[in-house]
Amino acid sequence: MFSNQYVNIIISSVSVYIFIIIAIRISGRKELTQLSVIDLVFILLISNAVQNAMVGQNTSLAGGLVAAGTLFLVNFILKEIMYRFSKLSKLIQGEELMLIYNGVLNKPNLKKAKLSIDEIEEAVREHGVSKITDVNLAVLEVDGNISVLSDNYNHKSVKRRKAHKTINKNT
Repeated sequence: MFSNQYVNIIISSVSVYIFIIIAIRISGRKELTQLSVIDLVFILLISNAVQNAMVGQNTSLAGGLVAAGTLFLVNFILKEIMYRFSKLSKLIQGEELMLIYNGVLNKPNLKKAKLSIDEIEEAVREHGVSKITDVNLAVLEVDGNISVLSDNYNHKSVKRRKAHKTINKNT
């Protein structure tokens, strides 16, 4: 059904997929909900760098579709496995980190998450809380969002980095 070159594309695509997951995980937890310009450029360059490793000399439409289809399939399978095996999910995605408890910063977890006090203060203000000491609980979730709970605000989860908002001056 498949020629040997397509089997090679499948094996290469799976290998690159696993390598990138491991490399991102080892390099540290980063939020994926909002990417900085540096993060976006990095991802674009990585994708360009590994393209040839996946498809080799086969630059045909079929070769590209086999590589893309393989990546979609491996991604689907990995998500299913992570759903069924929570320990593997924690290994790949990491765990949530408590940043503030009863108004007190958890400095070891801030350091582990590579978050500055300014970033925590910003997240707290985005939740309508003026001071860290007024926060009951703040948690860095595995998706990069910071959830803040306090007695004096309607709770929501905010992203660590917000995209710049454009203001329409015509309205």
